[in-house]
Amino acid sequence: MKKGPITVGTPDVDVELPSHVSGVLQGNDVGHYGKMKGHLADGTSTAARSTGIGADKHGPIDPRMPNLSPA
Repeated sequence: MKKGPITVGTPDVDVELPSHVSGVLQGNDVGHYGKMKGHLADGTSTAARSTGIGADKHGPIDPRMPNLSPA
């Protein structure tokens, strides 16, 4: 089987420009933990961060155990 060069079109972006568009909020901006499920303000997380299906059933069995999310 003979393989030839791949033909591609001209790029429609400038590699020198930043990838972020101004005015669009980034996911890592300060204060976004309150909007995301499973992320707590102190930097810890719950099972809701990793799974949206029955997240309340994925918590620790014993209340003395740490709350470790599945992922």
